Amino acid sequence: MAETTATSSGAAARIRALEDAVGYAVVGQADVIREAVACLLAGGHCLLEGPPGVAKTLLVKSMAAAAGIEFSRIQFTPDLLPADITGTEVIVDGPEGRRFEFRRGPLFGNIILADEVNRATPRTQSALIEAMAEGTVSAGTERHELPQPFSVLATQNPVEMEGTFPLPEAQLDRFLLKILVPTPNEAALVTVFERTSLATPPLPDAVLAIDDLRALIAEVRTVEIPEPLLRQVARVIRATDPSSSAGTDSARRNLRLGASPRGGEGICRVARVAALRDGRHYVTPADLAWALKPALRHRLLPSFEAEARGLTGDALVADVLHDLPELPAEVEAILAAIDS
Repeated sequence: MAETTATSSGAAARIRALEDAVGYAVVGQADVIREAVACLLAGGHCLLEGPPGVAKTLLVKSMAAAAGIEFSRIQFTPDLLPADITGTEVIVDGPEGRRFEFRRGPLFGNIILADEVNRATPRTQSALIEAMAEGTVSAGTERHELPQPFSVLATQNPVEMEGTFPLPEAQLDRFLLKILVPTPNEAALVTVFERTSLATPPLPDAVLAIDDLRALIAEVRTVEIPEPLLRQVARVIRATDPSSSAGTDSARRNLRLGASPRGGEGICRVARVAALRDGRHYVTPADLAWALKPALRHRLLPSFEAEARGLTGDALVADVLHDLPELPAEVEAILAAIDS
């Protein structure tokens, strides 16, 4: 037990050091940084949503710099083709004559910024989703392994939706988390404005090596979730299903589609990171409660009536789960925070 506690403490220190390093560059976004780092350590992908100019790009670049891994950026546009991101086979001349050689695209990195992903066509979006789901890309008849770790952080603006291609629900479900990036508060903005004299925004020094990051990701998977808490997650997921007898009245009234089992997996994976961050090798109800909003806010499809009333995102999560009886106090606190 002592060895496990020491290991947990070391992992917690490394996780918090990574968050602090990113926070050096990205000011006033502590909650966003914690969720993004949790997504990376859980081995998942996330959707970043916020207005222009709130440091979404800087967040991803800073995470790559602090973690000591390769960063790659793809600007999605309507004319972007799948081969532009995955790579393609080209003909090259060599001693043995002409041959095909695969030239890697920008997807071959560790952290990928998919900027304004909803501006690409469904065909290109599908190529990205395949890479996220399989960890490989296809070129002709060949499949090429992507480097590990591999995490896509896709951005989309909640404005200027004309001419975009919104991600279908099945593709949204591939994102482990949806992270909302708000405008910083006044104190944070003052710090940002003080840095306008710098030629480029400051990036943090690396606090991890890539092997350290891989070890952290592996250690997250060893964190245990007690069976009663797994049952709580199952109850939450079933409560969002409007077609199930286990669905709450609010789910049947306000949802067209509830969270998939992948949503429950997302809650568990991120809760493991939260536990390890606090120096524990076991998950508590508070860890699960913290994971609810980012793991579910993009997975509940509102009815047309609920959408017309503005009942979307976190408000929809809270409304659906309020009807679930005997929730842990920590979950009730999260729902009350959403309402306030």
